[in-house]
Amino acid sequence: MKPEQKLWHEIKLYNKKNNCNLSFTRLENLSNLGTPDLLVYSPSGNFKTLELKYTKHNKIRFSPHQISFHIKHPKNSFILVKGGNPLTYKLYEGRFIKELVTYGLSLDACASDLGACCLRLRA
Repeated sequence: MKPEQKLWHEIKLYNKKNNCNLSFTRLENLSNLGTPDLLVYSPSGNFKTLELKYTKHNKIRFSPHQISFHIKHPKNSFILVKGGNPLTYKLYEGRFIKELVTYGLSLDACASDLGACCLRLRA
């Protein structure tokens, strides 16, 4: 199983065990490159997109299509990264994609750890 697929399973399990009440729809889109991995529906009635990333280093790899998506859709788009040493979870707003490409995991996240990420996505 690929690391990003494992991350997807971790999110689903955390959501279920901790009653985050987020609804996830996995987006498998081969025709529209750059589309984020998940559509998230929160109890507040809002939709958000979530790109999942895994890295063993500070740098996070994005395709030009993924960068373009977040530039075109700066609101309600997020990037969840599992990475670093030790491994941590960090959530970033999509509007900071350029900074994330430049600074990697040293960029301040809007939420760290899965619990805080859940709360931020529920808003």
